[in-house]
Amino acid sequence: MTTSASVPVESEGAIGGGTVTDRLVEANERYAAQFADPGMDARPVLRVAVVACMDARLDLHAALGLELGDCHTIRNAGGVVTDDVIRSLTISQRKLGTRSIVLIHHTGCGLESITEDFRNELEMEVGQRPAWAVEAFRDVDQDVRQSMQRVRTSPFLQHTDDVRGFVFDVKTGLLREIDPGQPA
Repeated sequence: MTTSASVPVESEGAIGGGTVTDRLVEANERYAAQFADPGMDARPVLRVAVVACMDARLDLHAALGLELGDCHTIRNAGGVVTDDVIRSLTISQRKLGTRSIVLIHHTGCGLESITEDFRNELEMEVGQRPAWAVEAFRDVDQDVRQSMQRVRTSPFLQHTDDVRGFVFDVKTGLLREIDPGQPA
């Protein structure tokens, strides 16, 4: 697998003579030169929304065998079901036809190594307390269960009969399904 990890970083935010953003814009120009409109609309072909952690080690499309247009992908720190995730899932279901929800957390998540004290640290540093919760956790399985429960009990979601949660193992690439009713 080829990654950007071996690209030398010359200074903070700079790679190969330009910034990381410059590199991304150049890559987009190469992409656009070969791009052909796939003729799709915003409705995912598989009628599924995937909520996952933003961790750079998770290549969701490859890990799940997905193609462009197959699903809606919602990512955040920890893959936690927050109010904004519920917002996105509600739009995905009610306006764009999804029916299934897959939740994916992973081993070795950064949210396992911090606490809600992070908000206090930010307040001390910037003089303002964040309105959002960190949603840190110690037990990834239990956090998946909590996320499944948040989805299943949301009054805004119409389709909660096909909600499944998993933990992705970053060492093996395998998913492990979490039983929503079984404590860890």
